[in-house]
Amino acid sequence: MTLYDVALDDKFDLGKERIFLSGAQAVIRMLLMQRARDRRAGLNTAGFVSGYRGSPLGGLDMQLWKARKQLAQSDIVFQPGLNEELAATACWGSQQAELLGEGTHDGVFSVWYGKGPGVDRSGDVFRHANLAGSARYGGVLALMGDDHMAESSTNAHATEFLFVDTMVPILNPAGVQEIIDYGLYGFAMSRFAGTWAAIKCVKDNIESTASVDAALERLDIVVPDFDMPPGGLNIRNEIDMLGQEERLHEYKRAAASAFIHANGLNRIVYSGGRAPKLGIVTIGKSYLDVRQALEDIGVDEAAANRIGIRLFKVGCPWPLDLQHIADFARGLDTIVVVEEKRSLIEVQLRENLYGTAMQPVIVGKKDERGDGLFPAKGALDPNDIAIALGERILRTIGPSDEIAARVAKLRQFQAMLADTSDIASRTPFFCSGCPHNSSTKVPDGSLAAAGIGCHFMALWMDRNTVGFTAMGGEGAQWVGQAPFSKRDHIFQNLGDGTYNHSGALAIRFALSTDANITYKILYNDAVAMTGGQPHEGGLTVDMIARQVRAEGVERIAIVTDEPDKYTGKVEFPAGATIHHRDDLDLVQRELRAVKGTSVLIYDQTCAAEKRRRRKRGTFPDPDKRVFINELVCEGCGDCGVQSNCVSIQPVETEFGRKRRIDQSSCNKDFSCVNGFCPSFVTVHGAKIRKAEGMAGTTDPLDGVPAPAEFPLGEQGWAAIIDGVGGTGVVTIGAVLGMAAHLEDKGCGMIDMAGLAQKGGSVFTHVRIARSPGDIHAIRVSAGKADLVLGCDLVVSGAQK
Repeated sequence: MTLYDVALDDKFDLGKERIFLSGAQAVIRMLLMQRARDRRAGLNTAGFVSGYRGSPLGGLDMQLWKARKQLAQSDIVFQPGLNEELAATACWGSQQAELLGEGTHDGVFSVWYGKGPGVDRSGDVFRHANLAGSARYGGVLALMGDDHMAESSTNAHATEFLFVDTMVPILNPAGVQEIIDYGLYGFAMSRFAGTWAAIKCVKDNIESTASVDAALERLDIVVPDFDMPPGGLNIRNEIDMLGQEERLHEYKRAAASAFIHANGLNRIVYSGGRAPKLGIVTIGKSYLDVRQALEDIGVDEAAANRIGIRLFKVGCPWPLDLQHIADFARGLDTIVVVEEKRSLIEVQLRENLYGTAMQPVIVGKKDERGDGLFPAKGALDPNDIAIALGERILRTIGPSDEIAARVAKLRQFQAMLADTSDIASRTPFFCSGCPHNSSTKVPDGSLAAAGIGCHFMALWMDRNTVGFTAMGGEGAQWVGQAPFSKRDHIFQNLGDGTYNHSGALAIRFALSTDANITYKILYNDAVAMTGGQPHEGGLTVDMIARQVRAEGVERIAIVTDEPDKYTGKVEFPAGATIHHRDDLDLVQRELRAVKGTSVLIYDQTCAAEKRRRRKRGTFPDPDKRVFINELVCEGCGDCGVQSNCVSIQPVETEFGRKRRIDQSSCNKDFSCVNGFCPSFVTVHGAKIRKAEGMAGTTDPLDGVPAPAEFPLGEQGWAAIIDGVGGTGVVTIGAVLGMAAHLEDKGCGMIDMAGLAQKGGSVFTHVRIARSPGDIHAIRVSAGKADLVLGCDLVVSGAQK
């Protein structure tokens, strides 16, 4: 078999057209392509990227850092935002670079990124910046990271309506390919219409990996004829609030609609044949789900045209192209709208079709009788969509034994899924040696409030920790609660990343109200929740101490596992005290008696980041290890109570259950020795014995027959790989995906990790087909897996 010629750098090599990359990497490829396309058009443009990390865009900044060389060669600057609204303001500023005639380029194209809550808090900037407009040769994309299932968020969110309210056109890509395509269309539309353009990024596109076509000439973007107002629609160096409003309402929206129509971003996929009766409208991820659903009930394009089903794919849900909608709706009796979360397309269809000559029955969230059809909660599943569409086809178009049988089978699969209950679960937990194992403890009788970050997991541990707020509001809830509570004081956990992002203002608020609260600023020297990124601005413990003292905090205590490291090296404010972490309980008891606002800074490097740095040789690696003598151990478990560490594992012996330290996962925190147990042995200067390799020089695969080539049917091949985070599940999926890419097959993968890096469950869904166009929904629904490769029995037995 001849394999496709592939190099790891292909994803950012503009000379390579067919590439294998993730959604986040596709954003970078799109930026490089935009710069190259501008060069071909004779434009000397530059790029600018800023935003704030958060799932499903939590790893975008790390990908941008990895591609720094290629970005620099294309004059694309990446500047991480301190928070989302400041990053959005910086992107707004990139459009002003040429206004005063002092710019170094013809224009700057810009990308903002942030998860749903960050979209919410940036609404004021979006409104101002969109009113002001984009530069003629600039353009701005806002990547909205929406977590429909709250897999890594404190709420489930879909933020399209904020952009509707600020009148920013929205593009909703279906898969990795369209992240590139819609990004290029988005920049062109932003330049033409003078608006920003929003791109919806859900896990199923931005965290998927696929083979795509990334040829520079792939898109032929059309600039439509449009009667521009005097002075055009782009950003101006003037103060005219009402003029901005007039241009936005009277011209910019119409210009965006003209661009959308001219470039066919909304299109008919299945014509429905000579006499179509049933129309299906869908968008983004739901489009892939609908294609999968139709395939599962045996309705391909030929069948759809034969029985009269017209399928319409929406690329831009707002503003909806009314001319294309009218062409689609003509002659239809019923339109079914399949979209996740709140209705955006459905309400526009009713608004624009009712009262005209075309008034089909329109159903979506509810059917004609008012019964629920496609709920606004959670996410839609291809099986449920297939059942709903199949039953409607049988009811409105006519009987079909094949469709009826397929629907019945799908109902059986869904019933089996509903009847499945988890016998156990892999609940995410603090990593071995995590600072939060110690820092989130509070004295008896005290209460702590949770905050955003890994320490949020204290909520499901025995830590007397309750409640949480939006990011940056930590402690402000106590200002409203305290006057009406019998409790006199609380501790408030505040991550160092959140402090840097916006949490410092909450401390200022608490001070202004004389709230009795102790902020526990948990300094881990990394943004551990999203992959260990550094803090913007190089935040340090002494900087935090000086900042909170300047705000007015009188009592400041620093608790650390290494108090000696501060000797003579840093400058703390007068009166700040330094303590070993063993004294944490005593320090907290003192601080809870302080009237007003006090601050405890807990300083210990993130255990996962320590491990990464030790592998790179940039962090000290103590030449010692701790072991438990199982013959002496009495199995009391106090070492686990003291350390809260998951590397302490039970082991069954002939003398009963004992404890053992898993040396492969131990991060050398050594808090487990605090139990003063005689079974503990500290070994210095020793290395863990490695298993010996196989003797001989022969290939261990010699004599093993080559596997037969797997025949891919029309529906391709689907697999789910599951296990515990950190054990290689994602790697298995990546190997399969790359292997399919090497064989010039279509492939798609999505890693459902969530908090899997903390010992939780992880699932990788893999689809392989003859070509990329044959892959629809990547997530494998109930009853549709050709293979389940279970790397952990507990996870394999879970309903999910």
